[in-house]
Amino acid sequence: MENKTNVQPERKPVIFSAIQPSGSITLGNYLGALKNWIALQDGYNAIYALADLHTITVRQDPTTFRKNTYDAYALLLAMGIDLEKSIFFIQSQVPEHAQLAWVLNCYTQFGELSRMTQFKDKSQKHADNVNAGLFTYPSLMAADILLYQADLVPVGVDQKQHLELTRNIAERFNMLYSPTFTVPDGYILKNGAKIMSLQDPSKKMSKSDQNANACVHLLDKPDDIIRKFKRAVTDSEACVRYGEGKDGINNLMEIYGCITGKDNAAIEREFEGKGYGEFKLAVGEAVVDHLRPIQEEYTRLIQDKAYLESCFAENAAKASRIASKTLAKVMKKVGFLPMKRS
Repeated sequence: MENKTNVQPERKPVIFSAIQPSGSITLGNYLGALKNWIALQDGYNAIYALADLHTITVRQDPTTFRKNTYDAYALLLAMGIDLEKSIFFIQSQVPEHAQLAWVLNCYTQFGELSRMTQFKDKSQKHADNVNAGLFTYPSLMAADILLYQADLVPVGVDQKQHLELTRNIAERFNMLYSPTFTVPDGYILKNGAKIMSLQDPSKKMSKSDQNANACVHLLDKPDDIIRKFKRAVTDSEACVRYGEGKDGINNLMEIYGCITGKDNAAIEREFEGKGYGEFKLAVGEAVVDHLRPIQEEYTRLIQDKAYLESCFAENAAKASRIASKTLAKVMKKVGFLPMKRS
């Protein structure tokens, strides 16, 4: 008789990432991070969130905030987040995030939070509303990650400091009470791009830029996208090549390469002897063509609020089932009494 052994499938690492629904998603957000979320779904247990609790550290108009949350959820689904492969939820609909964040606040040192560069930057930017949430934001971010025992967190340069604090909090808690949290590692996106402003290529593309021509939004109309690329800042050399002192062209080549899959050498060959006008038009057209199916799918999804709301509820329930297990361990180890539900 043949002996059969039960071979357990290899456990996929858990990867967690979140984005705020604080405004229209930009081409920089997409090429820098979100496009990679889609690619990561097959190799990892992917858990994604709209971090709306983080969003209110800056004052929001409630009607616009609600619309932005619907829009962001529909747009990320349109990009290709597959709810059969990933969990994709709205942070405020999983109350364990706020509950663990308070506990972690009590295991995070004031000095650690005061050193966070994003707190310093946002305090200057929003000097009329330097609230406690803005200060303790990194403890909530730590809760977001640690609730799901995430092995990996995709990080850009601007988030490395927050991830390091998350690791410190997890290690501190584990030392005090015995292993409770997975200590996460940063995942450097292999194809992540840092997309700069079209009008000031020394600055990162930002949805809050006062210059409307500096930023391409994923839901911009094709004519507006083309116009913005035609007006993109370049240099006087009129030669499409990657190099020092050519920040504007370097940025356009980065965008074109992300969209087409071509490297810099191939782009330089393609546009050899051609002027900047022709190159900028080609970049704009490539972006328009790439975004067209995403925009079409978004338009379909945003008209079906009932479907989106069913996705919110189902994915919040999935996330809560995982998060509640971690939170129960934490509450027990800290010494809270168990809650008896009637």
